[in-house]
Amino acid sequence: MKTVKQILQSKTRGGILSISPDATVYDALKLMAEKEVGALLVMEADKVVGIISERDYARKVILHGKSSKEIHVSDIMTSKIVYVNTAQTVDECMALMTDKHIRHLPVYEGDRLVGVVSIGDLVKEAISEREYIIKQLESYIMR
Repeated sequence: MKTVKQILQSKTRGGILSISPDATVYDALKLMAEKEVGALLVMEADKVVGIISERDYARKVILHGKSSKEIHVSDIMTSKIVYVNTAQTVDECMALMTDKHIRHLPVYEGDRLVGVVSIGDLVKEAISEREYIIKQLESYIMR
C-alpha cells in the first residue's frame, strides 16, 4: 500500500494552493476554477488556519442568499483542520476522510506543510493498486 509521500511525489507539481482569510469568497472560487481544484488551504503567513471548499460555498453562501463578492473566506472556511503525515497509507487516509466526511487532507512532514491529498488522489491510487493485484492474480492463474 502506497504512502501519502509516494502519492505526493507522483502528483503534478503545482505547489500548495492557498488563499488569505481576508480574501473574498469570489476570489477563492476564481482561483479554484483557474487551478481546477475543489478546495484551497486558508493561510496566514505560513500557518494553515482553515480550508475552503466548493461545498462550503454552496452550503454557506448560496443557500443563505449571500454574495460571494462581499463575504470573506474567514466567514465560511472550515477552521477545524484534519491533517495527515507523509507516512500514512492510502487506506488510512480514506478511512479518515470517510469518518470525518471530508474530501481534502493537508499533509505535514514533521511540522512542515508539504502538500494536500484529495479523495480523488486516493481513489485513483486504490483503483490502480487493485488493478495491479488483479493482473498479478490472472497471470498466476494462467500459468
